[in-house]
Amino acid sequence: GALHAPYDLIVLDLMLPGLDGFSICREIRAQSEVPILMATAKREDIDKIRGLGLGADDYLVKPFSPYEFVARVKARIARYARVSEAARREGGAAAETGAEAAPPLVRGDLVIDTARRRVTERGREVALTNLEFELLAFLAQHPGIVFSRERLFTSVWGLDAVGDNATVMVHIGHIREKIEPDPAQPVYIETVRGAGYRFAEQARRG
Repeated sequence: GALHAPYDLIVLDLMLPGLDGFSICREIRAQSEVPILMATAKREDIDKIRGLGLGADDYLVKPFSPYEFVARVKARIARYARVSEAARREGGAAAETGAEAAPPLVRGDLVIDTARRRVTERGREVALTNLEFELLAFLAQHPGIVFSRERLFTSVWGLDAVGDNATVMVHIGHIREKIEPDPAQPVYIETVRGAGYRFAEQARRG
């Protein structure tokens, strides 16, 4: 059914009795960008990857500490509020006053419009979740600089590197699938072995 209330965040346990947590996540994300924090007792990467592929923002593997749970929830709500307010302020100001928005980032064939939160690759619009957009924009604003997964987690997710930083790796993988001509040979987001990720200084132009 539809989301009838304006939720700040949804905590979704994948092991709900008689229900398919993946289907619920897919249905929620089809209707809303509300943050989704997934909890699961399974450690297999495939569960995490499937969950994040459906648009979950973060996940926790049970058992987890109350401190970690509260920290993740607070950080996700705060970031969602900041992103939503920034989008309203930028969009509203431009529409009402005709004020010129920040110019898009052009990186090779990739155009990242931070004011309108739109991404195109060779003229094709790319659909990204809020977190995917935040992660891509952060990297693209700092081309050539290597960021560890812990640093990206702190900068983009908005909390200290608690928990499982595989979250970053999975999100990078989804972005590559959407923007890279060949995700197996990325030209935009490069992996620096043992160090992290960087956005290519000289991105390809077609």
